[in-house]
Amino acid sequence: MAAVAPAMGEKHYDPGASDAEIKIGNVSPLTGWLSEYGAVGKAEAAYFQMVNDRGGINGRKVNFILRDSQSIIRNCVELTHQLVEQDQVLLIFGSQGAAANVALRPYLNNLTVPQLFIASPLSKFNDPAHFPWTMGFQTSARTEAVIYGRYILQNKPDAKIAVLYGDDEDGKDSVAGLHEALGDKATSMIVKEESYEDFNPYLDDELADLKSSGADTFLNFTTGKFSTQAIRKTYDMDWHPLQFLPNGSLSISAFLDPAGLHKAQGIITSARSKGWLGNQYRGDEDVQAFLDWMSKYNPDANIRDANNVYGYEAAETMTAVLKQCGDELTRANVLKQATNLNMDIGMLLPGIKVSTSPTDYRPIKQLYLMRFDGHDWQKFSNVLSG
Repeated sequence: MAAVAPAMGEKHYDPGASDAEIKIGNVSPLTGWLSEYGAVGKAEAAYFQMVNDRGGINGRKVNFILRDSQSIIRNCVELTHQLVEQDQVLLIFGSQGAAANVALRPYLNNLTVPQLFIASPLSKFNDPAHFPWTMGFQTSARTEAVIYGRYILQNKPDAKIAVLYGDDEDGKDSVAGLHEALGDKATSMIVKEESYEDFNPYLDDELADLKSSGADTFLNFTTGKFSTQAIRKTYDMDWHPLQFLPNGSLSISAFLDPAGLHKAQGIITSARSKGWLGNQYRGDEDVQAFLDWMSKYNPDANIRDANNVYGYEAAETMTAVLKQCGDELTRANVLKQATNLNMDIGMLLPGIKVSTSPTDYRPIKQLYLMRFDGHDWQKFSNVLSG
């Protein structure tokens, strides 16, 4: 028995881990048409720099290898293969984009490489039965749309709804959630749905069709530059419906400023994070810690960009998982720890926790609603779930 029992304090490593470091791979759109979201990857790199300056994770420095997809799906796939096969990372963390991560799921699951906290709201990343090595992070687009639909039913039951969405899996997820929330009223309340392609530079025709439908409520399920364009164009064409915007497009500096802040006034979106710009949380220790981190480790980033908060939250969660691994830095143990979370994250609003189980791969499940007042987002609901 003594001959086969593991020694006390024995360490176990898979590729990407050692006594000195933990290699983590990430692919983000640092350039290209989705470059605004590159701020997330940069924020994560800045967070791990802070971790390293404080001694690392259980004495090991994080080697965060960040690659630029240039906003091209093919590049994301190829760069991920390089991270796994050449750089020998322990895991893939926080890579962005639904289509690329869907394409990579079979590859990473076959190799049993954790694909954790994907920066996409696609609900299919919660599928432990078929893809146990793949997990999202934020509340899904479907859940978010369910929350918007329920709000409309309760507060504007006679609404005439127009929907604009990307012709991709994220967009279709949002539409499905809206239909789910409205139930048998969907066919009468939704008067027009329009989709757009990523390669289409203008939304003028789609927005004109939506306005002509007579809709007084607009589910603007767009992302990135398309959100900016839709906000601006809707206002300029003198169409002023009650407008909803996805959480992924709420960044004031990245998406609302370019549209014109007065043109975004009254828009409703969802919130998971504490406000860091106004006075409401000025005395909050966790908000102050975030602001101090921004000043020291991410000084070139725009303080008004919510993408920095997202990267901070995701990296904090990843750090917690790796701390829980202790000296057993195997891919199997990383997955085990990631699927057994029950923790508070400092920048999350009260009532919102990070929690997972082997059968529930949705780390964040709750949201609040908030409205843009022309200067900042103002929370106005209790905590909600889809």
